[in-house]
Amino acid sequence: MPVPLKARILLADDHELVRGGLRMVLESAPDLSVVAEAGDGLEALRLALADELDLAVLDVSMPRLGGLQVAAELARRRPRLRTLMLSVHDSEQYFFEAMKVGASGYVLKSSANHDLIEGCRAALRGESFIYPAAASAIVRDYLERGSRGEETPADLLTPRELEVTKLIAEGLTGEEIATALVIATATVNRHRDNILDKLGLRNRVELTRYAIRRGLVEP
Repeated sequence: MPVPLKARILLADDHELVRGGLRMVLESAPDLSVVAEAGDGLEALRLALADELDLAVLDVSMPRLGGLQVAAELARRRPRLRTLMLSVHDSEQYFFEAMKVGASGYVLKSSANHDLIEGCRAALRGESFIYPAAASAIVRDYLERGSRGEETPADLLTPRELEVTKLIAEGLTGEEIATALVIATATVNRHRDNILDKLGLRNRVELTRYAIRRGLVEP
C-alpha cells in the first residue's frame, strides 16, 4: 500500500489534555494530520470503521475497550488500516501483545515528543516500530527464548475474555456489557465464569484487582 502524501490519523486516548499534546506533536509534521479523535475504545472502533483513515494511534489503556482489543478488531475488520500503540507501560509483555494483534509498533508516552512521528511514519510504510530504549532488550529476550525452544508468553484469556474482564472491572453490569459488546447477557455470564475459572479467582473484586495489575484499567 503506497504511503499517503498526508496521512489521515485517528488519535485515541481517554485523557483530553494528553490527547491534545499528542495531537500537537503529530500535526507538527507536514505529512501527518489528525482527522478524528476518540476518548474511549468503543468510540475509537466506531470512528475507525466509519472513516477513511490511514492510521489509528491507540492508547493501550482506555475505558470500555482497550487499545489492544481495538487493534485486534480492526485487524479483523479493516486489515489495511495500520495501528500504532501508545502506552505509559515500559513493558515487554505489552509489546508482544501489540505485535500479536497486528499493531505496527509501540510508543511510550514519555518519549512521544521524540518517537511518535517516527513511529507513525514507520507504520505507514508497513514497517514495525518500537521505542529504541527497549528494542535491544526485547530482541535479545526473544532470541534467547527461541534458542531454548520456548514460545513468547501466551495469554490465558482470549481477546473477548479480556474485553469482558476490562468492562467488569470498570463496574458495568452484565446487561451493560452485553449491550456494549452486542452479545447476549447469558454469553457475558459464561465468559465471566470461564475467566474466573482460568485465573483461579472467586469474585468481581478479585477480578478487578487482576485487571488493575494487568493494566487493563487504571487504579
